[in-house]
This record gives sequence, C-alpha cells and structure tokens, in this order.
Amino acid sequence: MNEALPDVPEVRVVGLPQLTSGFDLVDRLDLPMHLKVHGPLEPMGGEQLAQLSERINLRGRGGAGFPFHKKLRSVAETAIKRGVRPVVVVNGSEDEPACRKDTVMINRAPHLILDGALLCAEAMGARTLVVGVTRESTKRSMEAALAERGLNNGRRSAMRARVQLNPVRMVTGAAASLIRSIDGGPAIPPGRKVSASKNGVGGAPTLLSNAETFAQLAIAARIGPERYCNTGLYDEPGTVMLTVSGAVARPMVIEVPTGVPLRYVLQLAGAPPMPQGVLTGGYHGKWIDAATVNEAIVSRNSLDAVGGALGAGAILPISQDTCPLGESLMVAKWLAEESAGQCGPCYLGLPAAARGLEDILNGGGPAALEAVKQVAKSVKRRGACSHPDGSAMFLESTVKAFTDDLTAHVMGNGCGRPVEGVLPLFEGGRAPTGIPGGGGEENGPSRQKIFVDWTLCRGHGLCADILPEVFQLGADGFPTVAQAQVPRDAEAKAMRAVRRCPALALRVEEGAQSKAPSRNLPVLSQGRGRRALGR
Repeated sequence: MNEALPDVPEVRVVGLPQLTSGFDLVDRLDLPMHLKVHGPLEPMGGEQLAQLSERINLRGRGGAGFPFHKKLRSVAETAIKRGVRPVVVVNGSEDEPACRKDTVMINRAPHLILDGALLCAEAMGARTLVVGVTRESTKRSMEAALAERGLNNGRRSAMRARVQLNPVRMVTGAAASLIRSIDGGPAIPPGRKVSASKNGVGGAPTLLSNAETFAQLAIAARIGPERYCNTGLYDEPGTVMLTVSGAVARPMVIEVPTGVPLRYVLQLAGAPPMPQGVLTGGYHGKWIDAATVNEAIVSRNSLDAVGGALGAGAILPISQDTCPLGESLMVAKWLAEESAGQCGPCYLGLPAAARGLEDILNGGGPAALEAVKQVAKSVKRRGACSHPDGSAMFLESTVKAFTDDLTAHVMGNGCGRPVEGVLPLFEGGRAPTGIPGGGGEENGPSRQKIFVDWTLCRGHGLCADILPEVFQLGADGFPTVAQAQVPRDAEAKAMRAVRRCPALALRVEEGAQSKAPSRNLPVLSQGRGRRALGR
C-alpha cells in the first residue's frame, strides 16, 4: 500500500523528444554527451530572452504557472534600478510523493537545466547561482554537473554556483522557503509575503523558477521560437513533463506535447480503461471523474476548463475497486503532517479537515460533511505559503468529485469498497526532522499550552495578531480554539500575547510535551456577535 516511487522511474516520450533527447543513449548526459545531443548554446541579451519566453508562452512548471517573461523583466528592472547584481535560483525541490519529473531531469539531464539558468544569469549580469534540491541523488548529479563545467562557490569565481540541500518536506519547495534556507535559515516560509523578484537571496532581486522551466528555455533558445511552437498547441506550445502513478501498471515520467488526449497518457501507463477518477496536478490538485477524462487534453487551459489542474504535472488515476474518500483521507492526513506548524489555519485547520473527512467515512452524517467544507474554506488565503490553499483545494475537490460515494458514506453505511492505498506516499509515513512539525527538538512543539478563558474574552483579536501560529478568528471575531499546544519557536510570542491581552483572557501552562497537536479541535464560537476590535 502507498508504495513510494523511485527517484528515477521509467521515462517515456510521445512524439519527438525535446527535454528527454538522449535518454535512449545513456542514463545520464554528462557535459560531453549533452553537447553532442543538444549542441552549443549562444548567449542572449536580457530583453531577447524575455521576448523569446513571451513568444513561446513559457510559464513556470512548478505548479503556479506564472509567466516567465514577466518574472525575468521584473528581476532585471529591479536590479538596474537598485544598482545590484541579481541572483538566479533553480528550484529542483520535489517534495510531493507523486512528483518525479524534476528529479528525473536533474538526475539524467542536469546540463539542460544549467543551460537555461546560466543563460539568464549571463543576460542579467548575475554572479550567483543556487540550485535547490531535496534528494541525495539530485544533489550528487547537480554537483557533478557544476564540477564538469568548472563552476564552484569560491569567492574568486566569476560565477559562484552551489547546491542547496533541504529536507524532503512539502513546504520546503515553496520559493520563500528555499530563499530562506539559502540565506542560512530554516527551510520554511518566513511568515510574510515577499516577492523574490524584488527581495530574494540576501535581499537581492532573485530569478527563481522550477527546474523544468529553465530546461524548456534552453530548448527554445537553441531551436528558436518558430520551431519550438511547431510542437503542441498554438496557445501552449512545446512539451510538458508528467509523472503518472496511482492505479497504473507502470508508473512513469513521460514527456508529451500539449494537446495529447489525457486518456492516451493514462493508457500508456496501463491505467484502468474506466478509472473511477483521476487526480490531476498532484496533492495540491483536483479530481476529475471518468467521463471528464475523455474530454481532457494535456494543457493548462484544458484541464482548468474541465475542473482539473495541470499543477506540478502529476496524474494519478484510481480504479473502480477502491474507496475514493478513503484514498483521499490518507493524502489529507499526509498533507496535515506536512504543515510547517507556524500558521494557525494550517497547523490546526488541516488536521481538523482530515479528522472531518475521517468522520464522514465513519458515518458522521451531514454535520461531518459541513464541518469539512467549513474548515477547508477557513484555511484558504490565510497561511504564510500556498500549502493550506493547495490542501484546501484538494479537499474541496474530493467532496465535489465523488458525490455518489459521499452520499453512501454520509447517508448510509459506506460504499463497501476497501482502501487499497494506490496513491503514493513516502515509505513509512516518515516526517523529516529539523523544521517545525518534523520532530526536531529545537523547532518542535514545546511543553507549553495556551488557554482562552471564555468568561473574560471580549474578542479584541490581539492574540491572532501576535500568535497566528495558534490563533485565528472566527466570523464573530473570537478565537476558534480554546486551548492549543505552542510551537517551540513561538514560546516568546505566546507570553507576549498573554501580557498584551486587554481582557486578561489568556494563560500559559507548562505540561508534558504533546506528540499529537492535531488533537486540539477547533471549538464553536461563543455566540457573541461582535466584530473583532483592533483588527
């Protein structure tokens, strides 16, 4: 059940290969073989690169799909305005159990990624390049590729280049987390929205994009926009890299031109002829049903139009023989465990949502369903990164896609099907250490608990301002928890919240260190319909 995918699964291609050129010749393209397969790459100016990116409609391939030319121009303009050199960062962090396309690219074609990154660095005058990874295999491959090019992190180097290894954790792949770790901090979001293009590594404007994005740019720079646009759809030209797993005979990474029918991709991987549903975009993505699969083609716009998502390129079908809500529950629990533990809506909301989905499966009835919907709605757009938003999207999609099964569980005795565990998770359900929520002593939960005295609370809202890791306010302006474990790195803020509460309604008590902070269930508001003051 829930078998982990290998770092480098089988690789296939539909049509002529672009990113995967040479994969049929060697397992890894070192620099000489890379040049034999792809040829040399001529330098380009910054505006020339931006125009190329715009002509091929290059968007980030890490999930968000932000237009690359806008990011490139923003970094260049900020660097010129401030008179500083920008930094280029390749995000090769792939921390979702169902995604392997960037890992495959770094392990097998690292120089194609470096081509695109160095092309941008030279065009903008950058002298620092960092490649963020989360696996030992990708670290070794990329370090070898830098050495093959004579690049290192020495102070006298014309281009300082290095690899940043972070823990395998969902939140470490966020741009803000990667930048924070490069600057020497923990690989977690900083708790505030920051534009990397304006203020990135070391405060410098930073061009940060996904590994596949830089590889696509390198292909387009070599063959030109006209030839590049001859492949795929006119409005989304080129190819995309997909990771196909779940209920398939052959989990694989596959390069396909945009416009290929999704059902053909599933057929290549040996998926069931009539899957019960297909999760598109990975664990921050959306489910589509069997009928919709036949309408969908591989493109961002097409999947969006049918209620799916391209996201990070993960495609996961499930068969008719498994309980879709049970499969989704296992993912929901994993998503809750992946919280960095520093934002209340995520740290408390995601475990509550997983428990709500479990209540539905256990016959909790309509009340359990409504609770899941409310919690999913409450966590969106309230975190320091996109993890709560993506997790909420997954949960909302689950309850929308499987209405028959949902009815059977909510109104009856369940669907009667087992949970086969076909959606891949990491082996043993391990949680890496060293960041909040991962078991590290320094950043784990403390021995402190903070309590709300409802007889005194007047809904001033200062607790949520000072301690967002624990408190969020409900619709009536009052905290949505009565008691909560305090993260170790928030102990000082907890004491500050106690001291500054105008109604003296908070207290902190020492106790045994809790290993299950997800037991802190949200409580109902106190029914006093006041607006929060001081918000």
